[in-house]
Amino acid sequence: MTPITEVEGRRLPLSNLDKVLYPATGTTKGEVLHYYAATVAGALLAHLHDRPVSFLRYPDGPEGQRFFTKNPPPGTPSWVRQVVVERHEGKSARQVVVQDLSTLVWAANLVVEFHTPQWRTEAPAVADRMVFDLDPGPPAGVVECCEVALWLRERLAGDGLPAYGKTSGSKGLHLLVPLEPTPSDEVTAYAKALAVEAAKALPELVVHRMTRSLRPGKVFVDFSQNAAAKTTATPYTLRAKEAPTVSAPVTWEEIEGCRDPAELVFLAGDMGARLERHGDLLAPLINPNRARPLPGGRRRR
Repeated sequence: MTPITEVEGRRLPLSNLDKVLYPATGTTKGEVLHYYAATVAGALLAHLHDRPVSFLRYPDGPEGQRFFTKNPPPGTPSWVRQVVVERHEGKSARQVVVQDLSTLVWAANLVVEFHTPQWRTEAPAVADRMVFDLDPGPPAGVVECCEVALWLRERLAGDGLPAYGKTSGSKGLHLLVPLEPTPSDEVTAYAKALAVEAAKALPELVVHRMTRSLRPGKVFVDFSQNAAAKTTATPYTLRAKEAPTVSAPVTWEEIEGCRDPAELVFLAGDMGARLERHGDLLAPLINPNRARPLPGGRRRR
């Protein structure tokens, strides 16, 4: 019999709680649900708030079928908030917005990664943050990403923009910048210019083009996730990897001191203590007082 739990007055059926989703650690689906509901809900919901969610689903664990979906899954409860999002060529579709704990638990029961755009539903294609996805090409790894992140931090600071870091939960690093609302195409153009500048300043370490043949041993500074149609792994989401790795906020001290890739690998079980010690290191992203204007950008209110 499928167990039923009540969250915020809503009854939710939870399935296969004993199923092992992460073979490397023996982590079960029940433990995944506990991670989302009890460990990171407050911080994660703040970053999901008012943003349409795309799901990477992996119901049989990372070794099973994985598929990316923007549409609400079949059987989505009527009380789950949905918004209409414009797609390509004037077409539109509905997407889920995870606004509360009951919706978070419902979504987590589907076994998903959470991915969100850099804009909110109230202002589509108007970004309130900028992201640089630092993606290493082997044998480069997160240590090299940290070197690039430090260069980008100083360059951004020169334009009056603060930057904050998180692991991708995979092999790379994300840098995020809180912005006063600015059209996504302008943010993308600025981010591309900095990626090109980084490649010129660090030619042995950085590439700004996605071409696979250029990437071995270097860090690809991916600026494209600032496009309105693109999404990035939401802070605190688990990733579909062998172990329950987290897209985890990190301090600049951790980035500066990283000498071994293992130093920036964080699992679900690490996050409670990190939140207790640091709070939400990415809280400035959701504090409008921390937002800064994009140099040369056309601000939108």
